[in-house]
Amino acid sequence: MRKWVMLAGFVLALSPASARADWLFTPHVGSTFGSDESAFTYGASIGWMGAGVLGWETEFAFTPGFLDIDATDDDIDDFDADLIDDQAFSVMFNGIVGVPIGGTSGAGFRPYFAGGVGWFQTTIESDELLFDESSDKFGFSLGGGAMGYFGNVGLRGDLRYYQTLSDSNVDNDLGLEIGDYDFWRGTVGVTFRW
Repeated sequence: MRKWVMLAGFVLALSPASARADWLFTPHVGSTFGSDESAFTYGASIGWMGAGVLGWETEFAFTPGFLDIDATDDDIDDFDADLIDDQAFSVMFNGIVGVPIGGTSGAGFRPYFAGGVGWFQTTIESDELLFDESSDKFGFSLGGGAMGYFGNVGLRGDLRYYQTLSDSNVDNDLGLEIGDYDFWRGTVGVTFRW
């Protein structure tokens, strides 16, 4: 009897971990780069990964100094540049395709690909110079990264390309064309799952 119990325990230990679905919350920090400007960025994402491969997330990011306004711009002098604040805010809705290595529970490693669409808002304002200008645009993102878990807490690294879209003046099927902003965003964060 003891032999059968040990054999059953051995088979159970070697069997793949049961698939599970996880909610994920990841605060992150990083940098934008790849265009004329680079800036510190921070935000968070909340999402869900199904038992194994597919999932979704909503990602929020805030980037102060995104437009990098300074005195080198033609219409801005040294004094004005110190009085201007610029920032960007984005909300993206992404699909995720991941590959769980080592199972979906406990310790594990999951490289993934993500892509989606969303909304960008850039704002330039100055209380002293009495102006406030904002621009809202749709956009998309494509990229990927990896998550590594130590129980219900893990680390996540992410690299994505972002591109805004604008209304097209030319009649086409979608009525959209490439917008003003394109950039890369690299982030790292701590992921909490439950």
